[in-house]
Formats: sequence, C-alpha cells, structure tokens
Amino acid sequence: MEIKSAEFVSSYVSYKDCPKTQVPEHAFVGRSNVGKSSLINMLFEKKKLAKTSRSPGKTQLINQFIINDSWYLVDLPGYGYAKVAKSMRKDFNKLINEYALNRENLMCLFVLLDSRHEPQKNDLGFMRWLGEKQIPFAMVFTKADKLSSSAVNKNIKNYKKEMLKEWEALPDIFVTSAEQKKGKIEILDYISRINDTVKY
Repeated sequence: MEIKSAEFVSSYVSYKDCPKTQVPEHAFVGRSNVGKSSLINMLFEKKKLAKTSRSPGKTQLINQFIINDSWYLVDLPGYGYAKVAKSMRKDFNKLINEYALNRENLMCLFVLLDSRHEPQKNDLGFMRWLGEKQIPFAMVFTKADKLSSSAVNKNIKNYKKEMLKEWEALPDIFVTSAEQKKGKIEILDYISRINDTVKY
C-alpha cells in the first residue's frame, strides 16, 4: 500500500461520538510508552501525525485519521501504567473496551507489545479478552532495534509459548522498529488485504 495522504480527522471521548460509517477502520493500542505514536508516524510517513512524548499516557482520547481518503486509522489511549490518576486509567480501559466491542467497522485491532520485555500479564490478559469477545487483532512487537535479533526472537518465542497455553492458534504477528522502518511494508500490505475484502 502506498500512502498518498494521512490527515487528522478529530478526537472523541467515546465510541458513541465517532461518525457512523462503513469505511474500514484499523486501530492501534498498547501499554503506555510502548512506542505507539512513533510507529504510527513511521507507517504513515508523517513525523507529527500522532503526538509523541517521553511521558507515558500522552494519548487520552480516540484519535481518528483518514488514510488515502479511503479508510480510518485510530490511535487509542495506552492501557496499564501511565502518569495519571488511577481513576483516569480505569476510564482509559473502559474507553478502549467499549470502542473495541461496539465499533462495527473495526477491521483489526493492532496490539502493540514491547519486544524488549518478557510477556506482560496485562498484555496477555487484554489479548485473552479480545479472543473471548471475538475481536480481530494482530500482535505488533515494537522497538526491535533496541535489542539483538536473538533477544527479540527469544521474547517473541516466550509470548507465543504463553499464548499457546490458552490459544489453539496465534493471531498474525509483526516485528517493527520505528527507527529502522521495519515492518512498515508488512503491516500496510496486511491492512490493504483486509480492506480489499470489505464490500461497500
């Protein structure tokens, strides 16, 4: 997929505020500070499309973008740790869950995972919930340039091992680096293939 345009549409406090449309939509979500904004900016070739910050919890709303005037990208708040009040973290989790459950044109939820770390309980729990609710998702490992390829592969293998304790089959998996533009072609082609299945 060639990115011809990527523009911010609007921010919403709830899925109920998002415009109703049949246009395919793909969302990115992950724990705070997983590198979500950097990855989005790399994928869509705009340095400031999604706002980045060294402090976790920068994204606090449902941020919607229109890509190639044909499909929506959504940047969701990070779950888990963030330098915000506990009550606000609960609000983030509720916002994410309600969006995933109720957004009818959501084609895929890309769950971002930090490739530097061992499997995290909140990541595994969130993906288990997605599976139980039959919400389509893919696993995206970020920051692959921060470790050796063998260390990255080890952590991914551990994730697969943990997942297969409960899953009969694994979702699609991507390994990315915003710095090296790794995974860009694979993710965009994956989105393109999904969009091609949508009947308007």
